[in-house]
Amino acid sequence: MPYQPDTVAAVVNRLNVQHFLPAIQREFVWQPFQIIQLFDSLLRGYPISSFLFWELKPENRDRWEIYKFIDQFSQLTPHNPPAHGNGVQQLTLVLDGQQRLTSLLIGLKGSYTFKRKYKRWDNPSAWVKQRLYLDLLQDPKNGDENAEIGVRYGFLFAEKQPKSGDGHYWFPVGRILDFDSDDKFSEFVGAEEDNLPDSTTRVQARVFRNNLDRLHRAIWKDAVISYYTEHDQDYDRVLDIFVRANEGGTKLSKSDLLLSMVTLKWEGMNAREEIYGLVERLNNDLTRKNNFDKDFIMKTCLVLSDLNVAYLVENFNNANLDTIRQRWPAIKTAIEAGVDLVNSFGIDRDTLTSANALIPILYYLYQHPHTNLRGSTPFDTRNAAKIRRWLTTSLLNNVFSGTSDTALRDARRALQENAADPNADFPAEKIDTDLARTGRVSYTDDYAVENYLAITYGRQLTFLALSLLYDGNHWGTMQVHQDHIFPQSLFTAASMNAAGIASDQQVRYLEMVNRIGNLELLLSHENEEKSNKDFSTWLATRDQGFKKRHLIPDDLDLLRFERFEEFIAEREKLIRQRLDTLFDFDTAIPLVAA
Repeated sequence: MPYQPDTVAAVVNRLNVQHFLPAIQREFVWQPFQIIQLFDSLLRGYPISSFLFWELKPENRDRWEIYKFIDQFSQLTPHNPPAHGNGVQQLTLVLDGQQRLTSLLIGLKGSYTFKRKYKRWDNPSAWVKQRLYLDLLQDPKNGDENAEIGVRYGFLFAEKQPKSGDGHYWFPVGRILDFDSDDKFSEFVGAEEDNLPDSTTRVQARVFRNNLDRLHRAIWKDAVISYYTEHDQDYDRVLDIFVRANEGGTKLSKSDLLLSMVTLKWEGMNAREEIYGLVERLNNDLTRKNNFDKDFIMKTCLVLSDLNVAYLVENFNNANLDTIRQRWPAIKTAIEAGVDLVNSFGIDRDTLTSANALIPILYYLYQHPHTNLRGSTPFDTRNAAKIRRWLTTSLLNNVFSGTSDTALRDARRALQENAADPNADFPAEKIDTDLARTGRVSYTDDYAVENYLAITYGRQLTFLALSLLYDGNHWGTMQVHQDHIFPQSLFTAASMNAAGIASDQQVRYLEMVNRIGNLELLLSHENEEKSNKDFSTWLATRDQGFKKRHLIPDDLDLLRFERFEEFIAEREKLIRQRLDTLFDFDTAIPLVAA
């Protein structure tokens, strides 16, 4: 069948009536400026590419998950609502063209709600609903294109209809759908011309008529929509067509396609909603805020299902999808328990440098479904501590950065060896040994420790490095700050000069002030109490165990500012001793990769 022409109005009026979206489509991702560019192209007579539809036979309407096009789009809730095909005649799914059709629907019948800059997501006043307007007095023939988005016509998204006047006449673009006949349109144009201010020039009146007529023709007259309708009912053929049709433009992510395949193959469960729901829960509803995505969930499914860990389409075949489907409840529980566990360590979206580093932990919890390691039994506390230490050092060493399939296979193999023992501890040492064979983990040396000590304030790794110095696991349940033991305020030129610090010594002071040796983790209220106070004075208000917990040298005379260099040297000795208690430096992994 050849491509068929149609008008914008005809196709838009069929959206969510006859035309719907298949689960294999990604969500709407266009920005307002892209919608404006599309409408500008229509009025300028530019082609807007072709569209690909798939018409389902009535007996197949209930076989596929279908979704509605979004007309009232919001960045806060971008998910397409589910639909059903009951009573729909010639149910047609859009395989290629969702972004453009949704943009036309928003511009003509809907709105676009976006978040104001610098406003919090949970602030209701941060969200602004805008509709599309056209300035009928802007002459597209005069002046240069809008340099920012490359348009000539005066389109604008606005919260309220802008006030006309001073050479502007704002028209709600969607009103053009009211005029489905030439008579209605002509009558409207005449009435609108009567509303133009008396100061309107003949040239402006002509621009007004031309713009309005051009908009009407682009929506109702010109057959600018060119579409091909596929009638074959074979899913594999349609999927292949879909992949090829989406090779250009805004590419589908692998997770979009794989999630779509899962959705279509899982029976009795809406996989799309399951996985989206899990992602949102992980990111927003646990102890800390996280930043996981669909790719992480899909990758974890492969590893925990004992399948090939490579994130390839071929690994999501029917047999593997069925395996994942059967294991999904347990996988979902393990993922949530694992993320909740590491959140309790204080590791979240700000400090988790590699999501893949969590997957071995999730596999272990999948093997031990009756614990989340948040309890107080010897087993729970011992393994929570082992996992925190192993994860922290893995992140500091970038063990799972880049292409980490080999590392995940090695870690899984080490975990599988303990699968028969329900009481087996997390095999951190075995995992490290297996990873070391492929160079992911090297043996520690003095140089690696020096790299650790050189980590400085404010880096993404700093919290991870500092947390190793403490026994407690539950950083995620406390508000903690990275505190300078000697306050930063002391390290100004004026303060150091007043303290009699020589100029060459000042240079060394500035090199040390932000190093690990001058940092500690304090509860937020403690840090506020300490503020810029003299540390030795503030220390006298602490309990007997404070110095030991925070590795403060016993010689309190070192807390005098003029002995800052000696303080750093002594505290770094204590840090090395602390690390010695955690790792056997003859065989342990390095704290930071060289």
